[in-house]
Amino acid sequence: MWRRTLPRLAGPVQTLKYPVHAFVKSPGDTEYTKVSGFEGQSLMEIAKEGGMDIEAACDGACACSTCHCFVDEAWLDKLPEKTDDEEDMLDLAIDLRDNSRLSCQISMTKELSGIKIELPQDVTSQLL
Repeated sequence: MWRRTLPRLAGPVQTLKYPVHAFVKSPGDTEYTKVSGFEGQSLMEIAKEGGMDIEAACDGACACSTCHCFVDEAWLDKLPEKTDDEEDMLDLAIDLRDNSRLSCQISMTKELSGIKIELPQDVTSQLL
């Protein structure tokens, strides 16, 4: 009896992720730049991959404040609460505002697709 076998896939099966985007304004710019990525990535990762100038000295480990950003007021209520670690790192940021967040701590979801942020003029961490 003849049986047809399917080829085996190498490695684990990848789950397709929902595409998301954000709008980022750099210091001195008048327009926002659209950056794109996938659900589950941090906002910092998407912005860096999109060519935005975010230092992110700790590479997203919530151990500095160099990915500090200002979230557009319309989006603040859609974000999860800041963790104690994020609050501690934000205390080291220069030009801290009520809408300050660490972009490495914002995990992108379908609901956050389209979020607008501005990057501060100076992201030097008082820790560094």
